[in-house]
Amino acid sequence: MLIAVISLAVMGGLFGIILGIAGKRFAVEVDPRVEEILTFMPNANCGACGMAGCAAFVEAVVAGEVNPRLCAPGGAGLHEKIAAIMGTAASSYEERKVAQLLCQGGYEQSKMLYDYQGVRDCHLALATFKGPKACNYGCVRMGNCSRVCPFGAIQMGADGLPVINYYLCTGCNKCVMECPQQILRLVGVSHQVHVRCLNTDKGKDARLICSTACIKCKLCEKNCPEGAVHVVPSGNGSIAIIDYEKCTNCGICAAICPTKAIQKNDPIAEDIVLEVGKSQDSESGCQSCGVCKQL
Repeated sequence: MLIAVISLAVMGGLFGIILGIAGKRFAVEVDPRVEEILTFMPNANCGACGMAGCAAFVEAVVAGEVNPRLCAPGGAGLHEKIAAIMGTAASSYEERKVAQLLCQGGYEQSKMLYDYQGVRDCHLALATFKGPKACNYGCVRMGNCSRVCPFGAIQMGADGLPVINYYLCTGCNKCVMECPQQILRLVGVSHQVHVRCLNTDKGKDARLICSTACIKCKLCEKNCPEGAVHVVPSGNGSIAIIDYEKCTNCGICAAICPTKAIQKNDPIAEDIVLEVGKSQDSESGCQSCGVCKQL
């Protein structure tokens, strides 16, 4: 028994020495800049940058393979810190973008064709006779966008439509990619006026199925002092669009639109309320939802 114990101890010691030597010989050196940048990352691992996580993103940044601006949650502050660590000039300013919903077809506004009782998934609902809503262009109201948002910026409202908290939205683009109807778009926060209808049917047909549909009356186009609104051909019909480069947020088109298909939002701040990856103040009960800033 004593011989067996001694043999095992000797073998363990030898293996330990071998592993120690191998660990030093084949160790992969980590660039100290990677660890330094990681301390500033949101650590949300949302994948919006196209990487597997924040660590993979930082390694790619240090290797010069990707642009630091791909991290939308980090914002300009993170980009400046990375530039300082990397010894490069910070990239030029780029306006923060948030998701905008281009549909107002809630339960009271949009007609239904049937009562959908299947799995609550937008893609599956659309596979059943193109969805339960009479409007084939609007929100399916199954909440996919809310479920994929890694920051809790989208909640489903009482009318069945997603409600976007602009102070939590980081412009990560996940909801935009998930939406099968393509009614979510990333728009700069300085833009307040939006056409919230993508129905290209003739005005009369569109109004029959949704009370807030664009009826292509062209009042917005005729009354815009900057020529920023146009009703243009799209698919088998037409649609109103806003040229954000020309729009001055005057709101004339929103005020004159007979169906209120065009809306003017209140100004949205450049800052994001939620500090991703940071613990919330459990004692005060504040969850950093940002709703108070919208009241």
